[in-house]
Amino acid sequence: MFQKILSVWLCFSLGSMVFSQDSFQIKGIVIDAQTLQPIEGANIIGKGLFSISSATGAFTIKNLVENTYAFTISHIGYAPQKVSIIVRSKMETVQVLLHESSTALEEIEVHSKSKQRIAKETPIVSHTVSKEFLDKNRENSLMQTLSKIPGVSTINIGSGQSKPVIRGLGFNRVVVVQNGIKHEAQQWGNDHGLEIDQYGIENIQIIKGPASLVYGSDAIAGVVDIQPNKIPLQNALNGEVNVLGETNNNLLGVSAAIETRKEKWFYRGRLTYREYGDYKVPTEKINYENYIFELHNNNLRNTAGKEANVNFSIGYVSDHITSETFFSNVNAKNGFFANAHGLEVRTSSIDYDSSNRDIDLPFHKVNHFKITNNTSVIMGKHTLHFDLGFQNNHREEHSEPVPHGYMPKPLDSKEREFNKNTYALNMRDAFKPNDQHNIVAGVNVEFQDNNIDGWGFLIPEYNRFSVGAFVYDQFEIFSDFHFLAGIRYDYGLVDTKSYYDWFPSTINNNDGSTSYVNLQRAQNKTLGFGNINASAGLSYIRKNTTYKLNFGKSFRMPLANELASDGVNYHMYRYEKGNLDLDPEESYQLDIDIEHTVKQFSMGISPFVNLFDNYIYLNPTSNYYETLQIYEYTQAKVFRFGAEISASATLFNNLQLNASAEYVYSKQTSGAKEGFTIPFSPPLSGLFSANYQFKKMFFFDKPQFIADYRITAAQNEIVPPEEKTGGYQVLNISLLTEMDLFKNNLPVEMRVKLNNVFNTKYFDHTSFYRLIDVPEAGRNLSISLTIPF
Repeated sequence: MFQKILSVWLCFSLGSMVFSQDSFQIKGIVIDAQTLQPIEGANIIGKGLFSISSATGAFTIKNLVENTYAFTISHIGYAPQKVSIIVRSKMETVQVLLHESSTALEEIEVHSKSKQRIAKETPIVSHTVSKEFLDKNRENSLMQTLSKIPGVSTINIGSGQSKPVIRGLGFNRVVVVQNGIKHEAQQWGNDHGLEIDQYGIENIQIIKGPASLVYGSDAIAGVVDIQPNKIPLQNALNGEVNVLGETNNNLLGVSAAIETRKEKWFYRGRLTYREYGDYKVPTEKINYENYIFELHNNNLRNTAGKEANVNFSIGYVSDHITSETFFSNVNAKNGFFANAHGLEVRTSSIDYDSSNRDIDLPFHKVNHFKITNNTSVIMGKHTLHFDLGFQNNHREEHSEPVPHGYMPKPLDSKEREFNKNTYALNMRDAFKPNDQHNIVAGVNVEFQDNNIDGWGFLIPEYNRFSVGAFVYDQFEIFSDFHFLAGIRYDYGLVDTKSYYDWFPSTINNNDGSTSYVNLQRAQNKTLGFGNINASAGLSYIRKNTTYKLNFGKSFRMPLANELASDGVNYHMYRYEKGNLDLDPEESYQLDIDIEHTVKQFSMGISPFVNLFDNYIYLNPTSNYYETLQIYEYTQAKVFRFGAEISASATLFNNLQLNASAEYVYSKQTSGAKEGFTIPFSPPLSGLFSANYQFKKMFFFDKPQFIADYRITAAQNEIVPPEEKTGGYQVLNISLLTEMDLFKNNLPVEMRVKLNNVFNTKYFDHTSFYRLIDVPEAGRNLSISLTIPF
């Protein structure tokens, strides 16, 4: 019902925009009376009406009736001008001349640093992702969009889901932060995607390497920090509608947003709806476990899905207080290729090829609800930051009910249900006693309550509590030389709950008799973990080159599935068993980052060396349970090193060339798999791209042609039972342009993108479906429009 209401609302919004073009409107331009140059940012205020002049001085006020309107036009440094405008048909452009104010002001010195300068001074290897990058490279999921960044890859699950991997480490070793709060879902699972709407995001910071100093446990590999959008200008009202269509999976999507601000209060809102069918792969059959599965019209059956998202925020800003409260809900239903959840049921009555848009068994439903608040208070030399959050992640996994071993046929299709509530509080004080020191001290507190249901047991119910305190100081030795050092202590508790099978198993007793027992799979157990983390780094800026050196120790608490799982994972066709004796993972890493930038050229290199004392992984054993191989969680020492290299050059002022490469080497130096790598290790990969800016053609303004060519080497370094993956080459091209369709100062943005131009059949080593020999998606043409208002 919600989805139908959402679709009607979006259609009505689009229709309203179209019909509004026939309403009366005022078009004008604000210019300097003396120089006759346009004035940007002038406020045009009337009774219930408002506009801001653009870079060309132009402004538009729409949806007016025939009448006489009074306006006050003002801008800092100019005397306000009052005008009266008669609105009627066939109006000419209104020209407003502003005269410089004669008020004399005392000289004021402003000392500030740009974001780019602050990033250079901070000795952490990070990458800032702008809204421009996100708009240019948007894919089906947020992490697929970010995978163009060196060192960042994804574990893909079908066409609409993916999870982050940084330098070969993923799952709960990468923290995703949104509006200051850790995104907490069921990210431990291989086929559990990231429940975040990528539309409307303006700025992301990606931290490569240990970041437990500030973010706590799980940030052992890095952080994807989705930061709040900038606060709207006073008396502003704007928004946009994004429309998207794709050919490979017949996707249709629309996202509409609006934001407004009076003086101190501001509001934002967004609605997104996407629906897609089974996606196509460049093969006609799949060979899995010696079974041959024919594909109808190259469709990977039952990979259709739909997604409906809504978010809203209300904020307040003054000279000393900034606060914003966010409400969001992401709801999705996605089908899974049946062989990704064990072999297809041979006696199934499901006709998977009857429609490429239906969602049959197996499928999952997930709903992620989130409330967060960010508040900052300036008190002299102290700035206090408070982040408060509540999240509920409700996930259901459905599959065909069939008997397994002693388990009889279940009564319904709900195999698993996870219902996780997370409460989080972050507090920190940024204290700047003088120009040389920037001291930050903080506390993070988090509590998780995870409940389960369904006939298939894998992990128990559990509670998890963690608290951490940290302090660091960024010290300016001199203007181009900075030192950062910090320390943190964390303590956490994992409290697992007992679980018994809902069906009896047959047990042969020593006296020859037989018993029928509901086996215990988990026990009541409380485990505590404490750890100290530290980080120290240097940043040196010499003319156009920045040098960074950072050493960090970080940790990760074991998860409930690593400690207490004891059941059949039919999705992976194996029996998984936890280990209550696991220690927290500890990681030591040295990072170096060198970046050289001049006007027409830039290049950088970021090598790292990493050592795990006790890396946790799922190890296949020689034991079996009811014909299924038993996998046990264990620990081993792991040595890793790697690097990212990038270069960019601008030629002829309209041609930009970019090249990047990434490599990670991993080796277990102890344990049962000594000498092998670790799972999902990405191979050597390079990306070459060219961006050519054309001159204006017809109504196409600033057209850009972009070509991306990715070359990936074979991955022969594997850990059994992984299989080797061959190398591949893939070409993607796109065309971006602006169009002045509505004859105002807000152009429509259009992007046409063709992925996998030659319909290449290839396997991504970090893809979930690669485990069952399913290639990546075939050729895909996508067209998107962004209509601002």
